[in-house]
Amino acid sequence: MTDEVPRSRAARAAAERALIRVVHHYGERPAFVLLGGLVPDLLCSTSGLVHSGTTDVDVQVNLEIVAGTVNAQRLERALLNAEFEPDAERVWRWRTDDGDGAAMIKFELLADLDDQPAGATVVFDGCNDLGAANLRGTGFAVRDIEVRQLRARVGGVEQIAEINVTGLGGFLMAKCAAAHSRRKPKDWYDIAYVLLHNDAGGVEAAADIVLARFGSELAAVRTALDDLRDNFADVAAQGAVAYADEMLGNHPDLEHRALLADGVTAVGEFHGILSN
Repeated sequence: MTDEVPRSRAARAAAERALIRVVHHYGERPAFVLLGGLVPDLLCSTSGLVHSGTTDVDVQVNLEIVAGTVNAQRLERALLNAEFEPDAERVWRWRTDDGDGAAMIKFELLADLDDQPAGATVVFDGCNDLGAANLRGTGFAVRDIEVRQLRARVGGVEQIAEINVTGLGGFLMAKCAAAHSRRKPKDWYDIAYVLLHNDAGGVEAAADIVLARFGSELAAVRTALDDLRDNFADVAAQGAVAYADEMLGNHPDLEHRALLADGVTAVGEFHGILSN
């Protein structure tokens, strides 16, 4: 994807408002599971160091697909009523221009279906413009779900949305798969940030949760985990640099060298625990 726009806290707030609008028009808690850049704030709510934010609403839709045509049509109507428009070339991406001018928000639908090739586009039956990108690894999000309530003022009125959100284990495994496949600095940053600042208590606690949820599946993602380790091998590695640079942009009072070391240590410890 070449149309990346800068992350920001204002853009994150706009993305969350957009998600809440969609859920409001859906009428109840949707079957989809939230993953991606909106999630770190929820997993690291007690941290004094803020996350960069996001302009994307990424949702995993395996459960919507299982529910069938009625749910897919309902989701498509909710997106349209929330003033999203489908991308002309990618049925898995919808866009809206936030009313406050913060950002162009993308709503992206991801699946992980064994009967479809990796990277394929899955078109929903009964829908005009709705589909999903079949991305390996996003299925971890569906197998580790927490129900969360999000609140925002939309059109001057406070709205509350109940949403399925991937938990700490699902987030880290899905992000490891994403980082391995698309090589984006934001994925390395997200992983290191969540490892270091999660509400569960840090790296060891996060690794223990991954082992409890997905210990029997780690062999299947060993290549992605080893790739993550290699991208944080030392303070010159691109993963460590991505984490330190992004953190310094949000917190210029921090020391760059210390941030580099934190990223290397966190990922090394995480990989070590999962490899024992």
